This record gives sequence, structure tokens and C-alpha cells, in this order.
Amino acid sequence: MALLQSLEQIFSTYPSRPHPDRSGRRAAVLVALVATPDGYRLLLTKRTHLVEHHKGQISFPGGAADECDEFPVGTALRESFEEVGLNPEDVRILGALDEVWTPSGFLITPIIGVIAAMPVLLPNPAEVCEILSIPFEAFFDDSTLRTEVRSFDDVDRTVYFYDIGEEPVWGATALIIHRLVTLIREHERLG
Repeated sequence: MALLQSLEQIFSTYPSRPHPDRSGRRAAVLVALVATPDGYRLLLTKRTHLVEHHKGQISFPGGAADECDEFPVGTALRESFEEVGLNPEDVRILGALDEVWTPSGFLITPIIGVIAAMPVLLPNPAEVCEILSIPFEAFFDDSTLRTEVRSFDDVDRTVYFYDIGEEPVWGATALIIHRLVTLIREHERLG
């Protein structure tokens, strides 16, 4: 089954669940899958060392909610425009994954979107030092996935890592990718 068709079926009924820890600051990220002749690519950014949180990490475009945002989709689209110049009209929103809580104090809603073709993007130099587009199928290779247990505020947590490219994709970004890959695999197994 084609990826887009699977995603449409999944998110037509998927009940995005809130995280039980409601203490985080509301944020949203755009999990953008870009259609290319060679298959879908996942749009990611490498954050600068100028940003307040997650310096130098690979992440999805996104950030904290503003009062004027139509949360969560409006936040994800606004932040994507601010960070990489992505026109909100280029994104077809399919749905949302379960919220993710981060030790840095954010409660993130991942918004799943599809882009029909690779747009011209321009990184905001205050926030993004590089725009990445990684073949989505690479995240289905289990040999690229590893986990570590790390302690945050005396609580042990499993941290996901994808060893793809020059630097690992890890933390909340990797967890979100892992959840999406798991949903797709489960859907295709049952479908």
C-alpha cells in the first residue's frame, strides 16, 4: 500500500492522546513528508547554537505556541514558516500524533503533513543552520535505531536514536519518528 494512502487511513481515525504530564509548555512541530520522484523524504532542521533550547540538535520545524495561534496546527505551520520559509498553503495536514513531553519542559503535539513537491526553503539563521531532507524509508531500517536509558530529574527514561547521516536523530524527534513508523507498520500488518 502506498505511504500516502496508509497515512490517510491511519489519521482518518487516529485518536491523538494527551500526555499524562500536563506540566510542559505547549508546543507543536510539523512532521512533514515531502513527495519526491524517489519516494517521501522527511523534512528536518539542524538547530543553531543561538537558540535557547536544543542547541545544535536535529529537529522538526516547530516551537512554542503563541497566544494568537490556532493550536496545534497553527503553531506548527507558523513556526515552520518562521524557521525555514515553508508556505503553510503547501502543506496538507493529515492529523496529529500523541503528545510528547520533554525534559526541557515542553509538551509537544506532532502534526503530520504532506507536501506535494520539495519547496524552495530558506533557513532562518537565528534558529536553523541547516535544512535536512532524509529518505523516510531509512527510518524503517531497524539497524539504524538504538535506545539508551538516561536519567532526567532522577527518573529513568528511554531515549531513542536513529543513526542516519552525519549526526544521530535523537530525543523527542526520534521518539516521534519511531511512533509514526510503528503506526505505519501496525497499519500495514493489519491492513
